[in-house]
Amino acid sequence: PDWTQIKKSKTKPNGKKPPAEEKKQYLEPEFTKVRVVDFDLKELVVLPREIDLNEWLASNSEISKTGISMFSLSLSRIYYWYDEKGKKTKCTAPQYVDFVMSLCQKLVTDEEIFPTKYGKEFPNSFESLVKKICRYLFHVLAHLYWAHFKETVALDLQGHLNTLYAHFIVFVREFNLVDAKETCIMDDLSEILCTPAPPPAPVPAPSAPTSSPSPSSQNHVTER
Repeated sequence: PDWTQIKKSKTKPNGKKPPAEEKKQYLEPEFTKVRVVDFDLKELVVLPREIDLNEWLASNSEISKTGISMFSLSLSRIYYWYDEKGKKTKCTAPQYVDFVMSLCQKLVTDEEIFPTKYGKEFPNSFESLVKKICRYLFHVLAHLYWAHFKETVALDLQGHLNTLYAHFIVFVREFNLVDAKETCIMDDLSEILCTPAPPPAPVPAPSAPTSSPSPSSQNHVTER
């Protein structure tokens, strides 16, 4: 897709094969096992029976936007941004992230789109706008892993990033908010982080020590 240069063709224009793909540090077990929660994130995203669907999508979208914006570091790749009129603009990664966060902030603070007053209805276009927000937020998350995971590890924030990513992916999958073709570039990581860990094996109770009878008790005879 136009938003990133992560996907690379198998051959260069001159017919030569590109260099071997760099090892993905974020897939190494020592990093994927680090989280800040140890329960199934599916429990956090399932729609509660008493909550309106749009209310649930709105609150989770805002949480995702806030969390991801905190991880928007200094980025350096080239992206393409399409404005509201469809105009295509070539931009650096910091500019792209700024465009994403500015758009998300504009949408979630618009009372006509994300109503906060009692009785105010969500617009008919609400779900499509939430999908747009989630699509852009995924782009930022993917870039953080591809271009800035080393910095994340250096700051000892990989557990927070993994948890944020897993929560986000589980949420968008639950409500079909991002096309699978869009997220497939990170399927290897999603498979690892979004698969619930098996419950720990029960620890067997220690058996009571058995003591051998003393010689005196063995030789003792009770007279009658």
